Amino acid sequence: MAIVTENLQLYCRKAAEQAKSASRILANLSAEVKDRWLRHAADQLENSTAGLLAANALDLELAPVYGLSEAAMDRLRLSEARIAAMAKGLREIAALPDPIGEILEGSRRPNGLEIAKVRVPLGTVFFIYESRPNVTVDAAAICVKSGNAVILRGGKEAMHSSAALVTGLNEAASVCGIPPGAVQIIETTDREAVGHLLKMPELIDVVIPRGGKGLIERVVAEARMPVLKHFDGNCHVYVDREADAEMAEAVLVNSKCHRLGVCNACESLLIHADVAQQLLPRLGAALQAHGIEIRGDEATCELLAAALPATAEDWYAEYLGPTISCKVVASLDEAVAHINRYGSHHTDAIITNNVLTAREFVRQIDSAAVMVNASTRFNDGGEFGLGAEIGISTDKFHARGPCGLKELTSYKYVVYGSGQVRH
Repeated sequence: MAIVTENLQLYCRKAAEQAKSASRILANLSAEVKDRWLRHAADQLENSTAGLLAANALDLELAPVYGLSEAAMDRLRLSEARIAAMAKGLREIAALPDPIGEILEGSRRPNGLEIAKVRVPLGTVFFIYESRPNVTVDAAAICVKSGNAVILRGGKEAMHSSAALVTGLNEAASVCGIPPGAVQIIETTDREAVGHLLKMPELIDVVIPRGGKGLIERVVAEARMPVLKHFDGNCHVYVDREADAEMAEAVLVNSKCHRLGVCNACESLLIHADVAQQLLPRLGAALQAHGIEIRGDEATCELLAAALPATAEDWYAEYLGPTISCKVVASLDEAVAHINRYGSHHTDAIITNNVLTAREFVRQIDSAAVMVNASTRFNDGGEFGLGAEIGISTDKFHARGPCGLKELTSYKYVVYGSGQVRH
């Protein structure tokens, strides 16, 4: 990993200028060139497995210094299987249609003008993200495939792993016609680098922060270009009065326990009072069997001896670990009101056999993804068929939910005439 020894502001400006130059070339590259790079990069990662594991070992060795939790360690850790999964993801993105140049809609005016709305890249993306090495590869892949250059600023905890991955991506780029500067990583842990880059709207078209709330609030406050935000993942599972007990247990356990430290993991359980006495002991036992601590309201604590009293902060919490909040609600309306007040508008699920209740839940919940009888863990670019994702936006502009290839594009109007003039 290189060490930044020059003036930090100058270093950041050079990176941004190189990315802007690369973005102009990428916008006009053929799908064949981009897909060839993705496939070659997949081969490169698999052939570099030993070196990537060695770099990752350096990060894992330093993890105690940063005080990483077990869930954070799991996000950081690479393995042969995870490297193979990253390579598989690159090949899957290569197989997706190229979004650039797609005609979104068109019309012919009475005066003979042909008007087309055509998909184009955003340009240069500045992506700030947490300590998950696989995100480095996903972000680079979907940015380049959608015709964008990307500047990556990963967490310091994964710096060796991310740098090694970018080296492999760029080695593949150099032999496949991808311009220098298309994929860059900021190789310094100095937080001021982020501040410098956020002040370059003439070179960077959009910034995407993916991490803790403090990071996102800082980026929103300092950025001089548009921000595509990914706030907390305080996701809920609501077990309705007409829920199937077996389904409720399976979906809840998967939503919470499949992976603890991810944004689409369930952090709060709501259950209808009419079935709480019957179902909550079963659901609580299933969670406790996976080592989950339950923090509940008074009704929950009466039904679950092991539950701890919840505080007001627990209803807002994104634990990212082995804790869940739980509340017994008297109605669907109370569940909806609770979710819309305390949730982060990320992913929320209902378990019910009543179609009308499900439709009402879907209509009223103001979240990027609403699940009916399915795990919150499905809110994911790959699971939605988008290929990889660069994040799950809780914004409403310019994109919402998993941000894949199409979410990294804009459009322009192209008008074809035959000499028409306006009167």
